[in-house]
Amino acid sequence: MIKLRLKRFGKKKEASFRIVACNSTSRRDGRPLQELGFYNPRTKETRLDTEALRTRLTQGAQPTNVVRTLLEKGGLLEKVARPSIAIGKAKLEKEKLAKAKNKDQESDISKAESDSNEAES
Repeated sequence: MIKLRLKRFGKKKEASFRIVACNSTSRRDGRPLQELGFYNPRTKETRLDTEALRTRLTQGAQPTNVVRTLLEKGGLLEKVARPSIAIGKAKLEKEKLAKAKNKDQESDISKAESDSNEAES
């Protein structure tokens, strides 16, 4: 199977990546079938060869998760809500609601204590 993935190059701790089409069993930095673009995570620069990417996608090439997000940002793929992301967002919302509820309960308790202290005085 052909995969669309990133090939690392550049200096140590200053990595840049090429978006390449390669066989799924080949090494990360092995010889690619075709170079399809460029991505620099430090400057967020992305260059895509749209025609070549479209042909590879129509041939059935599978992008990795990172390449998929780059293609979505480039407008070549439509955004799909992945289950892990949806679950993570739902979990964050539950935690926010729980924190707000705890905060309200704490403020009610402190208000009741201050009211009882004033009544005793």
